[in-house]
Amino acid sequence: MACLLETPIRMSVLSEVTASSRHYVDRLFDPDPQKVLQGVIDMKNAVIGNNKQKANLIVLGAVPRLLYLLQQETSSTELKTECAVVLGSLAMGTENNVKSLLDCHIIPALLQGLLSPDLKFIEACLRCLRTIFTSPVTPEELLYTDATVIPHLMALLSRSRYTQEYICQIFSHCCKGPDHQTILFNHGAVQNIAHLLTSPSYKVRMQALKCFSVLAFENPQVSMTLVNVLVDGELLPQIFVKMLQRDKPIEMQLTSAKCLTYMCRAGAIRTDDSCIVLKLDHDLKHAHELRQAAFKLYASLGANDEDIRKKIIETENMMDRIVTGLSESSVKVRLAAVRCLHSLSRSVQQLRTSFQDHAVWKPLMKVLQNAPDEILVAASSMLCNLLLEFSPSKEPILESGAVELLCGLTQSENPALRVNGIWALMNMAFQAEQKIKADILRSLSTEQLFRLLSDSDLNVLMKTLGLLRNLLSTRPHIDKIMSTHGKQIMQAVTLILEGEHSIEVKEQTLCILANIADGTTAKELIMTNDDILQKIKYYMGHSHVKLQLAAMFCISNLIWNEEEGSQERQDKLRDMGIVDILHKLSQSPDSNLCDNSSVRKMVICIMSVTSDGHIIVSSSHRKTRAQPAMPPNG
Repeated sequence: MACLLETPIRMSVLSEVTASSRHYVDRLFDPDPQKVLQGVIDMKNAVIGNNKQKANLIVLGAVPRLLYLLQQETSSTELKTECAVVLGSLAMGTENNVKSLLDCHIIPALLQGLLSPDLKFIEACLRCLRTIFTSPVTPEELLYTDATVIPHLMALLSRSRYTQEYICQIFSHCCKGPDHQTILFNHGAVQNIAHLLTSPSYKVRMQALKCFSVLAFENPQVSMTLVNVLVDGELLPQIFVKMLQRDKPIEMQLTSAKCLTYMCRAGAIRTDDSCIVLKLDHDLKHAHELRQAAFKLYASLGANDEDIRKKIIETENMMDRIVTGLSESSVKVRLAAVRCLHSLSRSVQQLRTSFQDHAVWKPLMKVLQNAPDEILVAASSMLCNLLLEFSPSKEPILESGAVELLCGLTQSENPALRVNGIWALMNMAFQAEQKIKADILRSLSTEQLFRLLSDSDLNVLMKTLGLLRNLLSTRPHIDKIMSTHGKQIMQAVTLILEGEHSIEVKEQTLCILANIADGTTAKELIMTNDDILQKIKYYMGHSHVKLQLAAMFCISNLIWNEEEGSQERQDKLRDMGIVDILHKLSQSPDSNLCDNSSVRKMVICIMSVTSDGHIIVSSSHRKTRAQPAMPPNG
């Protein structure tokens, strides 16, 4: 039931609320019903287009009182209607406004209002319900909680063009899957809505068309029923074809094309049906071109602006439309939809919310199973984002067999697919459990890993090194992996450090050694390899600061003072001349070194020597590094 409170809520923020706002709420408690009615009407006029005033009134307790008046039998129909209008206006403010209304159980109160015999009151309740249900913060399931609601809404469809528009809009927004489709279908949605396609009101026709679109989506039962429905002597598919005409609004053309497409996919309409084949082919091509252009535009707009991405995603039904685009028959539309989602997936907030709410990963994984390379490149690039550690989609993607799929991409002849495959695996391995890392190594195979380390494409090599860094993080994981793959990894590291590679490649490789040096047992693979130790020593004296810093991280982790065997490791490194190099670095006049505070700090930390010459390392600079990353918005 709705909140039935007799007194307005008083909160500490009232000091910020204007006296006029308090006046509006106080008038709702006047003993004179006419003054209460006038107070509600004045409140209605005050909140139109004024979000601040709406927020003030909600804080002051207007919502519980309005709901109380709306439900009171002693309230006049006119007062109830005006209360519903004000509540609808409050709902058209911010999402927080809608949450406040939901917290006061506004939906049961409005649904109860639909039992009234007064049409204007019913329309006001439906208008408010429409606004609330189309808000992204309202759970669609609230429409289906009471089994009597749907049949009553069906009955109200015949009352007026407003009840038709609002109810169809509620249905089209709240039909989110097979269960909802079944409920609406079983309560006669097809028969009750079909005649609305010939309504003189464009809004009614459009909302009815949207209803059929969501009802027929991937639903053979509904599609088979639609094909035989007659409206004013015409079959429904013929009405959809007429709505494809170029003189109709683009929104109507696209939605009717979707209805016909879903019916074709369900086998309800033959693709060579003479009544639609020419028109469908021509107009679907036109519709595909429009959708492709729209998706490309949204991708471009949202590429680098978080606010624009948010506005795109919050546009009514936009995410549903883009996700639906992933299964379009047109390759160009599918590609544009993937690129659009890829652009939107660069938002951390949307990855955590909208992308999870719409389960974008499911159709994306289907796209990755069988598609042209151009689509695979875009889809796998987007998958990299969905596999970032803060993405809720990461776990279900892993459970759906993504490891094998991505390892397969690393064997592609297309360099872009190899890059994305290894990039996604790198993100997957970031701060992952041992089991996931083991699955990656098992599916990828040691042989393929080292083929990638010798790949001619620099991006592939860099991302493979990044994957190794992420696999070799967390001490137990480091020791486990090095116990089974240590020999091959050390060979690969040696080859890269000896080869003609860029500073960035060698820095990554030295970082891998630094991670290995953090292992409890793994560090012995470095300490027993004089060739590797000499290379670390060499890079400590290198002219490039990044390589010096990475090499010193290796030394730092090797000489950790609190670990077993640290004394022997320190002695060996001192005998190799490591202390002498550190002395030189600490006193170097080189401007590049002196100007780099990170190197200077590292030298000072490592260069602490006891009276007997042993190196002491403070805990402040021990470090293993892993890296997640988003791919470029290509």
